Parts: sequence; C-alpha cells; structure tokens
Amino acid sequence: MRKLISYPLTFLYFFFFGLILVVFHPIQWICFNLFGYEAHKKSVSLLNWCLMRSTHLLGTRYTFRMATEIPTDVPVIFVANHQSMNDIPPLIWFFRKNHPKFVSKKELGKGIPSVSYNLRHSGAALIDRKNPKQALGEIAKLGRYIEAHNRSAVIFPEGTRSKTGHPRKFQPMGLKILLKNAPSAVIVPISINNSWKLLQYGKFPYTAGIHFTIDVHAPVKNKGNVAAIIDEVEATITAGITSFKI
Repeated sequence: MRKLISYPLTFLYFFFFGLILVVFHPIQWICFNLFGYEAHKKSVSLLNWCLMRSTHLLGTRYTFRMATEIPTDVPVIFVANHQSMNDIPPLIWFFRKNHPKFVSKKELGKGIPSVSYNLRHSGAALIDRKNPKQALGEIAKLGRYIEAHNRSAVIFPEGTRSKTGHPRKFQPMGLKILLKNAPSAVIVPISINNSWKLLQYGKFPYTAGIHFTIDVHAPVKNKGNVAAIIDEVEATITAGITSFKI
C-alpha cells in the first residue's frame, strides 16, 4: 500500500522539485551578479528551504536535534554520513548562519539548474575523483577559505552514499587536508538517519511517509593527533546511526 501511494505523490514531488530548481536559477544569477555574495547566499538558503519543504508532499517529516549551539565566529567543518542527495538541502538550511560549502564531485558542477550554478559560485570544492592531486588541491583551497572567512565546509568522508543506511568506513584523506588547512576550525559530527529510505524503491517512486532525522553532536576541537580526532568523529557519527521504523 505504501509503495502504491508513493507513485502519485512522487509525480507531484518531482513537478515541484523541478519547478523550484528552474525558478531559482535566474534568481541566483541576479543575486550573484547584481548584488554579490550575501544576496546570493540568501537566495541559496531559500532555495534549499523550498527543496526541503517540497518533500512534505511525500509526507516526509524532519527531526533536527543539536547537542549545543554551533559557533559562527570560528571556522567549522561539518562531518556527516551520507545516505542520499536529500541530505544536502536541510544541512544548507539549518546551518545557513555558518555559510556551508560542500566537497562535491565535479560532475555536479554542470547541467543541473540552480544546483550546478550554486556549486560553481558559492566556493564549493568540486573534485575529480579520478585525479587525486586535483581533488586534494581543491579541498585544501576550501580549508584555507573557511579559515580566512570563518565559514564552514561540509564533507561526507564515506566517499559515496549508503543505499541501505549502514555506515561505510571513512576515507579520511579529504578530512585530513581540511583539518590541516583550517587549523582553528572545530569539527561537528552529524548523524543522518532514514534519508536512504526515500530511495529504497530505486529512483522511482520516492517512498512516502519517511521520518528523516539529523543529530548534530558536540563540536570536537582540532587539536592533537589527527588520526585520533578522525577516529573519534567517525565513532560518534556511527553511534548515532540507528534503524528507525518508516
């Protein structure tokens, strides 16, 4: 029954999702080219609020829990597990005060209305997974950027999305490079649950009635042994990944 209901709701969701991307593309262009960074950033925040809320058409519910307030006067590195592309809009919206910039594969930097434009102009690190030198250089540049401007980077160290919700082992090199180039940053572990269930039937239909949770753990200082810091962050994230009933 759930899958049957999901079909018409997915058609409705896709329509509004696509409409939002098309509408916000020229809005971003105008904001960026005529009014600068701050206006563009606000348009991107609003874009992602709309994208997140469009999932309500599927009956998606969100629970966002923070262990403590996240500082805005120091650089921040958000480290999260990755379950679907639907992870991204709530992270951009909820952490909008921290100006989040993503580590993303370069293929997303072209061809997608609104999304590609934002990635190319917001300061994201667009990496070529087949070219480690280029990838690490982009991540290092992002680390220096957030260090200089007290902004934030978002990285998914698993390297790819988990299609079952089970956490993958961290690939730590990208995070190491960020930590090295943003020495005053705090690291904020994030556990994401249930966004994978939106795609449990494949790309169509999206699953109706999912309870999507985001747990933001206490910040970890970027001091001491880097490997030990990454192990601590990974353990915290993994401990927060649980199985919820749909």
